[in-house]
Amino acid sequence: MSDPRTGAAGGGARPAPPAAAALPDGEWHRLHPATPLLKGGIALAAVLVILFNNAREYVVELFVPGGRRGDEGDPFGYVVDQGWLGLLLLAVVVVIALFVGGFWLSWRMHTFRVGDDVVEVRSGIVFRTNRRARLDRIQGINIQRPLLARVFGAAKLEVNQAGQDANVNLAYLRSASADDLRREILRRAGGGPPPHSPPTSAAGAPADPGAGPTTTGHPDAPAPHRQGFGGLVEQRANEFLAPELDPDEAPPQSVVALSPGRLIGSTVLSGYTLFLLAAVVAIVISVVTTGEWFLLFVLLPAVLGSGGFYVNRITKSLRYTIAGTRDGVRIGYGLFSTSNETLPPGRIHSVKVSQPLLWRPFGWWDVKINRASRSSTKGAAGQENTTILPVGDEDDVRRVLELVLPELVGVAAVGVATEEARAGSTASADVPEAVTPEAIVSATVPRTDASATGEAAPPAVRDAVEATTEHTLSLVEGGLRSSGTDGGFTVSPRRAAVLRWFSWRRNGFRTAPGALLLRKGAIWRQLVIVPLPRVQSVGLVQGPLRRRLRLATVHLHTVQGPIVAEIGALDQDDALGFFTTAGREAVAAAHADRTHRWSEETP
Repeated sequence: MSDPRTGAAGGGARPAPPAAAALPDGEWHRLHPATPLLKGGIALAAVLVILFNNAREYVVELFVPGGRRGDEGDPFGYVVDQGWLGLLLLAVVVVIALFVGGFWLSWRMHTFRVGDDVVEVRSGIVFRTNRRARLDRIQGINIQRPLLARVFGAAKLEVNQAGQDANVNLAYLRSASADDLRREILRRAGGGPPPHSPPTSAAGAPADPGAGPTTTGHPDAPAPHRQGFGGLVEQRANEFLAPELDPDEAPPQSVVALSPGRLIGSTVLSGYTLFLLAAVVAIVISVVTTGEWFLLFVLLPAVLGSGGFYVNRITKSLRYTIAGTRDGVRIGYGLFSTSNETLPPGRIHSVKVSQPLLWRPFGWWDVKINRASRSSTKGAAGQENTTILPVGDEDDVRRVLELVLPELVGVAAVGVATEEARAGSTASADVPEAVTPEAIVSATVPRTDASATGEAAPPAVRDAVEATTEHTLSLVEGGLRSSGTDGGFTVSPRRAAVLRWFSWRRNGFRTAPGALLLRKGAIWRQLVIVPLPRVQSVGLVQGPLRRRLRLATVHLHTVQGPIVAEIGALDQDDALGFFTTAGREAVAAAHADRTHRWSEETP
């Protein structure tokens, strides 16, 4: 491990590199040169505005004789009257110098490095901190480009880890370097092969204090001549006008975009709108019955604030896209300040497709997920970053699920069927007929055994995964609108109407290849999909009232999030059978799960 003192004053770290190819070399690097301005410049500007606001009347008097002086008791006026103006200006200059010097020194002391298995950051002037993110625990990588940072061609890269306050932030990097660095970190985390032979150097060797910027053939490397101001403006303009998702990152047919009209309509037809209308009706009735018109003035701030709420939600979701890339699902959004995040395979623990009542005439749905990490930024439409589709029709939902589920559901289903086939039992009734137990067993034999029999394992595995995933998606589509036993669901008995007045006919569950489906809600429709490898435990609960009604509740425990994977008011025998089946298949799926090394080549 490197000596923590190395580069404590910035001497052991390389200057901010112009090429992303130089960043993941295991050596210490600094952030973007504009970082002090982006972090502290806004605060400094706010302080100067406050000072000018207090002194504006005296400044105006310098140019307009006889102008109005400050009010009695004004602190700035008192300083002027005492003849301390020179000392005040000197103090302001000193404070600004200390302010700027502190942020510059903080930038010099803030270094990072990317190794083969860890991202490490050191920061702090007086109190030093060292934070590491293990690549095998990465839950996602988010790149944010605030409006001011985009002007300087900078971006903030956030490595999301499982746990509270576990993320590692690199604010700020060069914009193009951030994209390339994310791609390289995900390649290493997924166990993928290197894109090219790395230069020969001693692993973990300390950085050369005198080493200058590395200039390579990378597209982001500096040109041999300096660009003029016009070229710089053109470059920034192209970055602002460029599409949020690079067309080379994902095929166009895999990209799900959000319609602006649908976005506006879904925002207006939200629960907040219902609350606002209810408040308006209540106040109008109060004015009519009491004759107190002042209540209308109470409503005015709420109306003005609601306008800002709607505008904020809509602008943050413009240019929304979700697409599949080789390193996972890429979610991007934003008009002026943009954000895009890559979720690697296997990092999604459960999925919920829901439909509010006001959306039902239009056939709109939203999709939320549970994930082990917490990002510092909000998601699309100003919601939590667990919302991956703010609004879409059934075709959009299917395309999103096609991006999210295959690696989890398909591989898990093959693993469960393999365990059952090897145990001598028949294949699950949910597995398509084309995927026989014999084919599954032969498909999942390691290559070393398959080569002896002449079997081509990878294509068989791929066919099995595609077949089971397609079957699960068809079951999900059928469960969105169905009720009763349609679609193979086991539903609550009639006596459960005591607890589920309207939804007992729809309240039910079923197993699917690689997943467990929970269908709930008659007014607010919900379908929860829990991939089998992500089930941490299964619980069966029966309180005194449910025991008397011979009902029970089954909990599928995953990571904490907006989705609670539980189904209640089930017949106790059905609940016990579901509890047993879910536990057995979750164990088998966990044994077959390989999504933590998604890019690793088959040996």
